[in-house]
Amino acid sequence: MTVSDVKYDILGIGNAITDILARVEPAFLQKQGLTPGSMTLIDADRANTLQALLAPEQIMGGGSVANSCVVAAQFGARVAYLGKVARDDAGKQFTEDMRGNGITFPSAPLNTQVFDNLPTARCIVMVTPDGQRTMATYLGACTCFTPEDVLPDMIADSSIVYLEGYLFDPPHAQEAFRRAAALAHAAGRKVALSLSDPFCVGRHRQAFLDLVKGHVDILFANEDEICALYETENFDVAARHTAQDTTFAALTRSGLGSVVLHDGQMTKVAPVPTQVVDTTGAGDAYAAGFMAGLTSGRTLPECGRLASVAASEIISHYGARPLSNLWEEMGF
Repeated sequence: MTVSDVKYDILGIGNAITDILARVEPAFLQKQGLTPGSMTLIDADRANTLQALLAPEQIMGGGSVANSCVVAAQFGARVAYLGKVARDDAGKQFTEDMRGNGITFPSAPLNTQVFDNLPTARCIVMVTPDGQRTMATYLGACTCFTPEDVLPDMIADSSIVYLEGYLFDPPHAQEAFRRAAALAHAAGRKVALSLSDPFCVGRHRQAFLDLVKGHVDILFANEDEICALYETENFDVAARHTAQDTTFAALTRSGLGSVVLHDGQMTKVAPVPTQVVDTTGAGDAYAAGFMAGLTSGRTLPECGRLASVAASEIISHYGARPLSNLWEEMGF
């Protein structure tokens, strides 16, 4: 899948967030009432209280699709991103981080005087000794992403428009998603969606189903997310439903690798073994590698291999951004 008349291979649309990573014990999560492996939305007071209890190991640019954009750019893809930050230090740092990674970021910052001084979003990522991450997210400026923030010229200039499931939580995001999908299809572009989180799917299940069935060309999800979408604990059942509702999906299964469904055919992709340190961003990296392969004309098994390598690199260290040059690592 290569498109010659575009400026960008991938345009990501998602929550622009600063990640704050810290190690915790399982007892900490229990005491704080947090479900291990989940993403919980919190308010500003809760974010401040929780952050004060932790010793952060890393503070860096984050957000699911923003992470994907950084990884895809490392694979040589031409990447752009739309997301809402405030006119504060965190927003400035996020913007500089994205542009420093070679990503076009044309979104206008939020006017904080109009929007009650909402700050740039932050996600407190708590990593337990088994490498599992639990996230508590204060959305801040992200809640002000509206259909007007979906820029038609950017959509038309992008081969794949990649939508972040987490962005479904803010009030106007679902309308923004539908606008982005409509503009993309009118321009002959593809729409990809990440389901992001099983609890997010649970909050918006019918809206996600409608989006998948009517607006999405490429679906990314892990086993828990796709099972949540179809209200089953059986992955094979969920995969069959997925094949009925969309022609193209990549479903990850942790240590079991992944499954790519395309036009009724199933391709199994083996995982790349590594020592798991922190699973933060594994799905983001997988989607990035897959789309980078797809837009550079590679076969589905090759796309799956790129995706698996990217995910393996990410989970081998703390943080959701690569520490090595993935493109060079793959020998391309």
